[in-house]
Amino acid sequence: MKTVEQINEKIKRGEAVVMTAEEVVQLARESSVKEVAKKVDVVTTATFAPMCSSGAFINFGHTMPPMRMEKIQLSGVDVYGGLAAVDGYVGATQESQEDKTFGGAHIIEALIKGKNLQLKTSGKGTDCYPRKQFEGYINKEVINDFFLFNPRNAYQNYAAATNSSDLTIYTYMGKLLPNFGNVTYSTSGELSPLLKDPNMYTIGLGTRIFLCGTDGYVIWPGTQFRNDVETNRYGVPISAARTISVIGDAKKMNHRYIKAAYFKGYGVTLFVGIGVPIPILNEEIAFFASLGNEQIETEVKDYGKEGRPTLMRVNYAQLRSGYIEIGGKKVKTSSISSLSMAREIAAVLKTWIESGTFLITSPVQLFNEERSIKSLKEVSAKIEKEDKPECVDCGACVSLCPFDALLLVDGKFTFLREKCTMCLQCSDACPVGVKLPPDE
Repeated sequence: MKTVEQINEKIKRGEAVVMTAEEVVQLARESSVKEVAKKVDVVTTATFAPMCSSGAFINFGHTMPPMRMEKIQLSGVDVYGGLAAVDGYVGATQESQEDKTFGGAHIIEALIKGKNLQLKTSGKGTDCYPRKQFEGYINKEVINDFFLFNPRNAYQNYAAATNSSDLTIYTYMGKLLPNFGNVTYSTSGELSPLLKDPNMYTIGLGTRIFLCGTDGYVIWPGTQFRNDVETNRYGVPISAARTISVIGDAKKMNHRYIKAAYFKGYGVTLFVGIGVPIPILNEEIAFFASLGNEQIETEVKDYGKEGRPTLMRVNYAQLRSGYIEIGGKKVKTSSISSLSMAREIAAVLKTWIESGTFLITSPVQLFNEERSIKSLKEVSAKIEKEDKPECVDCGACVSLCPFDALLLVDGKFTFLREKCTMCLQCSDACPVGVKLPPDE
């Protein structure tokens, strides 16, 4: 048994043994899991794949005079402005109104590269934010904040895709030829972070990771996180299961490890480079880290039929061979994620740790709560009665009353009817909609 603190002390002394996941798989083949647990301190994993559920928060800074940016566009791409005066969120898959092959992913990549982007924004104008329009150019040096906040990344396994129909179809898994013309898949297999720690014993809230060339953090279970899926005889999920939500300073990112993309017939997406260090704390963690492509399996689903039925189960050694057999037919396979980039990221993360510039972290919370995925079900159309506004004791009305009929006593709203003259200075001041002055 080791602890994260012990491993970090070895990292600081330059004595930690750090290996990429592929190197550990080879070591386990040549020796044993017990030897891996004894010898290795940290395993570096990585993936570089399309991750649509990604995006970035941007704080543009205040104009003079200030304005509340309600409708925002960056180079023709809508940015969500329902946050605050000058904050926006650009989603990776948000498409340009003029060019559907260009979108939020391209905006994010361009900003990381330091390029200038056209900002168009408007608001209704208020007493505190009187300006109604702004148009000009921005780049990452002139904006205040620019950080990735990706709701769902690094899927733990993902089904391979094929197509039994008579038509070519275009999907987020790429172009699928008719009559089982090809198979595509999207993970780095034995290098993939959540496949090498399938129960997430070491990955959780606060885990420091490689995110697009700089430090990032795991901040929550990713959306569509589920841990109720079938596992194979090695304990590895055989279908889409856990995900992670991540955050990182996009101003410090390296554009080599983040790339905008467009899948014909589907839309814009974003290749995201993620590397996760797995501390080898015990033999169980070493066992999972040592599993090779032949021991990690996934399902092959038929995207040509409704419901995408599962056709078969294959392992990643078979998929990486370039061919699998479906119904007696030899079918070509290809990955839509990059193995070479994943290898590069795992190697870079290894050098960071070996040099002592990257220490590993213990999660402050593991993601072991049982979760499953719900399908969207329409609720009854019955109109529900509106809730009566409730006072939240904020005090926004108190300073408006010239007769001290409205007070905060020990932080609680108090109304003194006998002092109220019904001047109605308070009548339009409650931010949650409580009638003022009160009836009681």
